[in-house]
Amino acid sequence: SALLIPMAGFAADGDSVSTKVSDSVITTKVKAEFAKDKLVSATALKVETDSHGMVEISGTAKSKAAAEKAVSLAKNVKGVTSVKDKIIIAQ
Repeated sequence: SALLIPMAGFAADGDSVSTKVSDSVITTKVKAEFAKDKLVSATALKVETDSHGMVEISGTAKSKAAAEKAVSLAKNVKGVTSVKDKIIIAQ
């Protein structure tokens, strides 16, 4: 039973590490989707993901259609729970 205590502590540490990995994996997958799309400028948009799978997209899009496409692409990435659109449309 003494072995269970360190194992439980290790599992808790492992959980926090895997959460951070999945956040960065989601961010990477969203950026990869942007890079594959001709309408979306991957370099002009910033993507952040929290530990709950909420993605925030900020930066500048060339058009409203490009901004909407970016949000749509992000929503379709596995692990994304919601998308916050903070994209500015270039004038």
